[in-house]
Amino acid sequence: MKMAKIDTSLFKRLRFVLVETSSPGNVGAAARAIKTMGFSELVLVNPRFPDVLQRDEAIAFASGAQDVLAAARIVDSVEQALEGCNFAAALSARLREFSPPLTAPRALAAQLAGDVSLNAAVIFGSERYGLPNEIVEKCNVLLNIPANPDYSSLNLAQAVQVLAYECRVAASEELPPVAAGAEIGFQGNAASLADIDGMFAHLEKALIEIEFLDPASPKKLMPRLKRLFSRAQLETEEVNILRGIASQILTKRRRLDRS
Repeated sequence: MKMAKIDTSLFKRLRFVLVETSSPGNVGAAARAIKTMGFSELVLVNPRFPDVLQRDEAIAFASGAQDVLAAARIVDSVEQALEGCNFAAALSARLREFSPPLTAPRALAAQLAGDVSLNAAVIFGSERYGLPNEIVEKCNVLLNIPANPDYSSLNLAQAVQVLAYECRVAASEELPPVAAGAEIGFQGNAASLADIDGMFAHLEKALIEIEFLDPASPKKLMPRLKRLFSRAQLETEEVNILRGIASQILTKRRRLDRS
């Protein structure tokens, strides 16, 4: 019997839980934050407004992530929000005397990406009061964003964005090459050493012609130029452009000499 393949992607194993959120704008902005990082599961626990998902402010702040907003679930308790999860992280700027182990977003993201058995939730408190101790104590870890100690207050949606970003980076091996950070745009063929040597000889003639380089006292000009261009990893088309510039310099100079 052929077993169905289970999707173990972190993008499917992680949910974002907002507890007693008061601002519809923050709910919409949180939906946008998680969608931009490739996540989609948003759960609200007792939001201030029962119709928050339909409020104009939430829809406006979602700005393209209305599908995540529309699919968000509203539940009555954290226990309901954590159904199906076997790992929970509570985010708080306030450290507690009695709390789960303290960790940072990057460390948590690495843990979640590396262990496909974890179906996790990251829990965010209300804008005014944060998370109560009884919720923090239910979690496996306490998350703290290493912000400016003199002003560590992040907007709720900003905090969601930080966590979503770190989790996306940690899960980057799951992404297509371009999304994972491969170079994009036009990629030409690397110029051969012979092409580059020819370009330098051509450029040297042009610099001598305009009296920028004195062949009797060249000093270190050409070696320095070679060093400069070696860092650029020149492509064939780029070498051709530089040779075209050198040719134009020589042509213009000869015309001036004849006039």
